[in-house]
Amino acid sequence: MAEKIVQTAGRNQLGEFAPMFAHLNDDVLFGEVWNEEAIDVKTKCIITVVSLMASGITDSSLTYHLQNAKAHGVTREEIAAIITHATMYVGWPKGWAVFRQAKEVWNEVTDAAAD
Repeated sequence: MAEKIVQTAGRNQLGEFAPMFAHLNDDVLFGEVWNEEAIDVKTKCIITVVSLMASGITDSSLTYHLQNAKAHGVTREEIAAIITHATMYVGWPKGWAVFRQAKEVWNEVTDAAAD
C-alpha cells in the first residue's frame, strides 16, 4: 500500500469557523478520495493540476498541487508537456499563468522581461 495522505489544513485554517468544510476537506477529499487506490497518486496530482488550470485557479492552491505533483514524481519535462497539452483545450492565458508557477516550483526563475 502506498503512503497514506493526511491533510489537516481544513481543521487548521477553518476548523472552528467551518467545521463541516474542514471535515470534508481533511477527511473526505484527502482522507478518502486521495487515498483511494484505483488511481495512483502521481496521476491524481496531474488531474488536479489540470483541473485547477482549467478553472483558472492560479492561487496558492495551484502552487501546493504543483509542489505535490513534483513530490510524487512528476518531472519538469512531464509538467511542461502536461501544461502545453492542456493549454490547447483550456486557453492560452491559463497556460502562461500555470507555466509561471510551475517554473518556480521546479526552481527555474521566471524571466520578468518576457512578460
